Amino acid sequence: MFDSYSIDRALAAKGIAADPSQQRAIAALGALLDGAGPQGVYCHGLPGRGKSLVVDTMYALAPCAKRRLYFHTFMRDVNRRVVQAPPSEDRLGDVARAWLEGVELLCFDEFHVHDIADAFLIGRFLETALARGTRIVLTSNYSPTNLLPDPEFHARFEPTIALIEQHFAVIAFDGARDYRQHRAHGPHDTHDTHGTHDTHGTYGTHGGDAAAACYFAPLDGTREALRAIYRAHETQAALHPSTVEVAHRSLDVTAAGKHWLWADFGTLCGAQRSHLDYLAIAERWQGVIVDRLDTARLARRDVLQRFVWLVDILYEHRRRLVIASDQRIRAALDGLHGAHDVARTTSRLAEMQSREYVHDASCGRH
Repeated sequence: MFDSYSIDRALAAKGIAADPSQQRAIAALGALLDGAGPQGVYCHGLPGRGKSLVVDTMYALAPCAKRRLYFHTFMRDVNRRVVQAPPSEDRLGDVARAWLEGVELLCFDEFHVHDIADAFLIGRFLETALARGTRIVLTSNYSPTNLLPDPEFHARFEPTIALIEQHFAVIAFDGARDYRQHRAHGPHDTHDTHGTHDTHGTYGTHGGDAAAACYFAPLDGTREALRAIYRAHETQAALHPSTVEVAHRSLDVTAAGKHWLWADFGTLCGAQRSHLDYLAIAERWQGVIVDRLDTARLARRDVLQRFVWLVDILYEHRRRLVIASDQRIRAALDGLHGAHDVARTTSRLAEMQSREYVHDASCGRH
């Protein structure tokens, strides 16, 4: 029989002692898998508080037919299926039932609803999943009542919020510790391009392991460091400007090899791109170099939102990210509120420069 002690033991084996909010989630997840609790568990809280850590541990142990994915990937998949599905009185329900076939446990990471069209789709999907008896685990930076916060549309999503509150154990992760920040600040992870101590992330050095460096600032003198990183992963690829196809659209790049992509920030995030472009990039390349990032451009809401999507999706696919910017990127993000989920992006940038993340991404662990 599966119980919460299985999750506790697995975390303890990693040297992790769960805090009180994580313990509440562990108990709810154990009851969910044992069939002794609500049909779902909804874990919410600030970025880096261990939501995915606990859910990942549970998911690995769950002895059932299961599926786990990130929200961007799910929405792309379901939207494609809806477009391709034959007409019917309940096309969304038909697509949801087909998608859920054979799935006993479904886990969504980074669940969010910012768009009314997504709200209708996810509402019908959750109704269908609950009616089928599918067990569901959601992690989110938002409490259920704060989903789709736009006051113009929020009331139309309240029935789905009520559905979540009725069928899910809602657990607030309110611990003080940010696990991503903790992973980022190892004793050797604090150098920038000029050797100045930095507490906002790992910055590349002109010595040491150039291929493992992550963030470079300022831009002066970074070209050779970026070239060294690209060459470390693309020994056979030519390093010259070209145009590649991404999500059925052209993208001008500094270089594109079998494993790594090198492009300017303006091309990646300044132009009209969507999360579909970044999903295609993450599925094709193992690492991305974002060059010439002008941090002043992040003040534009659309540019900032695209950068958030890019970081989110590369993180979700466990891809390497190297950034060369005019200022330290994580410091530049502090205080920006022009897009959804900037705090999560800052937290993820911290983790993405940790030695553990770089190692896992370089080994292709996803």
